[in-house]
Amino acid sequence: QYGDDAHFVYWCPETFPDGIVVKWDFHPVREPGLCMIFFAATGINGEDLFDGELAERTGKYPQYHSGDINTLHLSYFRHKHADERAFRTCNLRKSRGFHLVCEGADPLPPADDALPPYRMKLIKDGACVHFSINGLPILEWTDDGRRFGPVYGGGKIGFRQMAPLKAAYANFEVRRLLRG
Repeated sequence: QYGDDAHFVYWCPETFPDGIVVKWDFHPVREPGLCMIFFAATGINGEDLFDGELAERTGKYPQYHSGDINTLHLSYFRHKHADERAFRTCNLRKSRGFHLVCEGADPLPPADDALPPYRMKLIKDGACVHFSINGLPILEWTDDGRRFGPVYGGGKIGFRQMAPLKAAYANFEVRRLLRG
C-alpha cells in the first residue's frame, strides 16, 4: 500500500568497534521482500550516525548508499523483484556510493519452504568481511582501501527490511573477535 515508504531500517543504538562477530537468527515468513544489514556505519566525516548534523533518513535506500553516511551493507535475502528471485545472490556493497564489492550465492529458500531459524554470522575484521548462513560460507571480501576509499572501522549496525516482506529476527549478538 505504501510502496517505498513502507520499508524500515532499525539501528542498534550502540557503536561497535572493528573486529567483531555479529550473529542473528532469521526467519522469512511471507514474501516478496529483501533484507539487509548495515555495519561499520558512520557519518562521512566519522560522525556518530545519530549526529543531528547528518541529514534525516526516512528509509529510502538512496539516503543510505548516496547520502551523508559511510557504511558496508549486505543484502542476504533478496526475494523482492522477479530477477532477484530467479537468481538469488547475497550482495555486499560499500557506500558512500553504490559499489558492489562482492557477491555470493543465497541458499535461503522461499518463505513457504523455509525451515528456520537460519543462523547468520557476519565477521568484520579490519579490511576483511566474512558472511555465512548456518555455517555455510557465502562470501568473503578484503577491502584494498584504495578502489572505493579507505577501509571502514567501527560504527553502527542496522537492519533493513523491504515491504511487503514479513520476517522474524531473534538472538542478535555482537562479540569481539577472539584472536589467538
